[in-house]
Amino acid sequence: MFVDRVEIEIIAGKGGDGCMAFRREKHVPHGGPCGGDGGSGASVVIRAKSGVNSLVSFAHQRHWRADHGSPGLGSDCHGRSGKDLVLNVPPGTVLIDKESGMELRDLVNDGDEIVAARGGRGGWGNTHFKASTNQAPRETTSGGLGESRRLILELKSIADVGLIGMPNAGKSTMLSRLSRARPEIADYPFTTKFPNLGLVQSDMDRTFVLADIPGLIEGAAEGHGLGHDFLRHIMRAGILVHLVEPSPMDQTDPIGNYKTIRNELAHYSQELAERPEIVVVTKAELPDAADIHAALSKELGRNDIHLVSAVTGSGLRQLVLRIADLLAEYRSATK
Repeated sequence: MFVDRVEIEIIAGKGGDGCMAFRREKHVPHGGPCGGDGGSGASVVIRAKSGVNSLVSFAHQRHWRADHGSPGLGSDCHGRSGKDLVLNVPPGTVLIDKESGMELRDLVNDGDEIVAARGGRGGWGNTHFKASTNQAPRETTSGGLGESRRLILELKSIADVGLIGMPNAGKSTMLSRLSRARPEIADYPFTTKFPNLGLVQSDMDRTFVLADIPGLIEGAAEGHGLGHDFLRHIMRAGILVHLVEPSPMDQTDPIGNYKTIRNELAHYSQELAERPEIVVVTKAELPDAADIHAALSKELGRNDIHLVSAVTGSGLRQLVLRIADLLAEYRSATK
């Protein structure tokens, strides 16, 4: 089960109350206050951890509460502080405050973390109030309440390259041919229900992460089809590889389909629409693929459109090298 957006409630621990106590020792005629401070409440820490690839655990448990601090004890013993509650999320998770809508933190890399709710401070025991003018204080303070917060956790996949296109454009097949990823592949639309990632080795010292994004349709930016939920996964991709199917199952125009996807990208994010893009006509083994390749090249005024076949392997090596080169240029330009 793949989950990439959940709402949770987190509550940090309450601090322990301070203790009121006095020494009663046989050889200490003038005892004094000996009430210890309470322990601090545990905080809720959210940490990005490599190997975690979904927010599914938070879909099953929406409420998370950290431990309280223990109250202080006599003989100046401080209470035990609560152990912080650490919630592991996939790298690429964005934390959004539900009430304000403010983005709190973008946990991009493995090990990135944030104290999302801070535990309450422990209360003071009566020892804390001892003074020359107040030798038998009876004052204590209660432990402070921990912070509570409603959060939206939103996952944006970490990928160097995003494969985009209409349903059945061949994205999953392409990913399976270029990497060791094994996404579900079938001959019906919307086979891919969630982004699949694969590591592609372009040459001896260059690799990149390729993401197969579920098929987009017209109106995806408004929530139509599956694309709206997954457009955010393309946001981290440095470059886009746009796959165009030469003979769509629904008999639509391939060039019109290309323009539809471009419009959806621009509607969702102008920044996304301006990312470097490699255009690829897939399924070169089909009879009309070459004609569509020529027509699309003429329509866009480009001579760098690739014609490939994931079935026969034709053109795949040249495509991988082109992706690696363009990605290197993009990284250099954005440093």
